Amino acid sequence: MTNPAIVFVGQNQLELRDEPLQPLQPNQVRVQATASLISTGTEMICYGRKFAPGTHWDEWVKYPFSPGYSLAGRVTEVGAEVSTLHEGDRVAVRTAHRKFSTTTEDQCIPIPDGVSDEDATWFGLGKIVQVGVRRAQHALGDAVVVIGLGLLGQLVVQYTRLMGARQVIAVDTAEPRLRLAAAHGATLTLALPVNEARDAVFQATDGLGADVVYDVTGHPAVFAGALPLARNFGKIVLLGDAGNPSEQRLTSDLIRRGLTITSAHDIYPPSEPTPENYWTSRHIQQLFLTYVERGDLRVSDLVTHRYVPADAEKAYAMLDTDRMNAMGVLFDWRNA
Repeated sequence: MTNPAIVFVGQNQLELRDEPLQPLQPNQVRVQATASLISTGTEMICYGRKFAPGTHWDEWVKYPFSPGYSLAGRVTEVGAEVSTLHEGDRVAVRTAHRKFSTTTEDQCIPIPDGVSDEDATWFGLGKIVQVGVRRAQHALGDAVVVIGLGLLGQLVVQYTRLMGARQVIAVDTAEPRLRLAAAHGATLTLALPVNEARDAVFQATDGLGADVVYDVTGHPAVFAGALPLARNFGKIVLLGDAGNPSEQRLTSDLIRRGLTITSAHDIYPPSEPTPENYWTSRHIQQLFLTYVERGDLRVSDLVTHRYVPADAEKAYAMLDTDRMNAMGVLFDWRNA
């Protein structure tokens, strides 16, 4: 049985390797992929080594490196101690781009009947963004600015509308991304660099500024331009992990304006629920799939490209040269 897997072997270099399949342990399950989603921001930083030496990126990305963390498929084999999953069950798994994944049952999220495999591949990004909007501690009626309308930014728009924002202002220089944001709930779109957006944001928020500003770009130069868009005592949420964080700059009026700066990362949720925090990673991911099944969140029309794994090099080359016209990029593993 072959097990093709996408592996980064150097800067801007990848191979489709046949990985060996290990014997299944009693507490493990085997999942055969049907689709996996490229996390375009993270994976392109890793693929091109677009990060500074000494950062956590530098410690993480060692070759050979297996990219990807959002896959959907079907259970093909279960260990003797597995009780909640059966052969044929559809599941979403946080694992790399490969045909067969070996994992434990607690790491598999059952896919609801009303959610397609392609839609389910968004569950990893859905978790990351949900961690961010929880960190923002939104109030009903917030005015929100979302800077950067890539995969995460598109989900921020939808989540914040779902949470009762009165205004969701999308800021990006790419018109195709803004059109998608408008179709998914943005109340105002601004095709402007962030440092030119302040007047329009303040006009749309009665001269006050936004209650919450999301920087979802991962570009360090954007951070200083995001701060002036917030109202006094407003919040800035960093939801894009910059490869060169030392280049992010504070503005001189930060303290005087009483701004709160917070960040969000995938690792925050607890593995087990506590009386203070019910929302484990598993619960968050299940909630995302529930929202998709009910139509509260919509991701199917965010997919712009599909590739077979054999064309992985073409997929990453396209993202490197034409990323502004790409959104959801999927690998189809059904015939791999």
